[in-house]
Amino acid sequence: MGMTMTQKLLANSAGLEKVKAGQLIKAKLSMVLGNDITSPVAINEFEKHGFDSVFDKGKIALVMDHFVPNKDIKAAQQTKQCRMFAKQYDIDNYFDVGDMGIEHALLPEKGLVGPGDVVIGADSHTCTYGALGAFSTGVGSTDMAAGMATGEAWFKVPSAIKINLTGSLPECCSGKDVILHLIGMIGVDGALYKSMEFTGDGAHSLSIDDRLCICNMAIEAGAKNGIFGVDEKTLEYCKGRFTRPIVAFEADEDAQYDEVINIDLSSLQPTVACPHLPENTKVANELSDIKIDQVVIGSCTNGRISDMAVAAEILKDKHIAPDVRCIVIPATQKVYLECIEKGYTEIFVKAGCVVSTPTCGPCLGGYMGILAEDEVAVATTNRNFVGRMGHVTSKIYLASPATATASALKGYVCDPRDI
Repeated sequence: MGMTMTQKLLANSAGLEKVKAGQLIKAKLSMVLGNDITSPVAINEFEKHGFDSVFDKGKIALVMDHFVPNKDIKAAQQTKQCRMFAKQYDIDNYFDVGDMGIEHALLPEKGLVGPGDVVIGADSHTCTYGALGAFSTGVGSTDMAAGMATGEAWFKVPSAIKINLTGSLPECCSGKDVILHLIGMIGVDGALYKSMEFTGDGAHSLSIDDRLCICNMAIEAGAKNGIFGVDEKTLEYCKGRFTRPIVAFEADEDAQYDEVINIDLSSLQPTVACPHLPENTKVANELSDIKIDQVVIGSCTNGRISDMAVAAEILKDKHIAPDVRCIVIPATQKVYLECIEKGYTEIFVKAGCVVSTPTCGPCLGGYMGILAEDEVAVATTNRNFVGRMGHVTSKIYLASPATATASALKGYVCDPRDI
């Protein structure tokens, strides 16, 4: 019996000729990631167990992004602890104010993750990097501590779901609509501890930014990881960024999948996840009676320059609706600078938006846009659980940058094709 993409990648990292679903393996790590919330817990565990060195100072990334610039004393203390640890062990990839970004946008942009890598991160959306042909997954802070010390991690080899994509996306649809549509089909536990492997001509038609968005939300279907095969677009993205040798894996023809799901991309419509689960999806034009108070355009899911471009194109020479707050958050300093250079920032400000430094901020109910009682938001973020962005009675509708921006203009959930 053959192996899937993920199984081949894990076998390679574990130094094994073959692995199968359910097998426990110990694999070598290409990168260990933590942020300003999860890293302090990992550092405490690292020190508690008496470790006095890291396995490779070039294969650890500490990204201060959730509450940075620090929102309060506790956040400042956490960041200080990370900063001191990075200095003590001479960590190459420490990112703080002025050189930071939202971790899952920053690491691919910096070329720190890429094809054939095995990456763990103490953040559930670490699964993002499967867009580049890596195995990447979220872990707890204790596993992060062990990874920093040993450069290895234990995994149970996942079984897989094959998502066969055909056609190409219509106008006003993006990777966010693809993944919301898929989660709506299979549910938030539809891929529990499985690999979501995206294949087919439609997969190759998607941009790298679309793939990053799709893999970012694999965890919202319960998946262990999401992954795309390496193709010309992957190689072009890695050129000048990723310095390690390119290692690409393709699934065997006789690889076993628990399920095969077919999606015709050309049939998709702008899709929205209604409160309070990402699986609660409807097409945007069915929700025009939902009035909103706030729009957030950004996050590790949709804060890249292509997302900013979509928002700027829709907002140009227009103004957001009265009584709507629109918060635009470029995902990295590079994206922020490009927004200025391309004139997007001016468009955002003239349209009545506020533009923030890179931060996770409102996505997790941290700061930079907390919702009050009964308030309603449309956000390009990845989760809409009860109380996720603020008050427990607030509501979050997850959408693409196009749908979120159109909604900001209208003051209600709006299909971008209606603008």
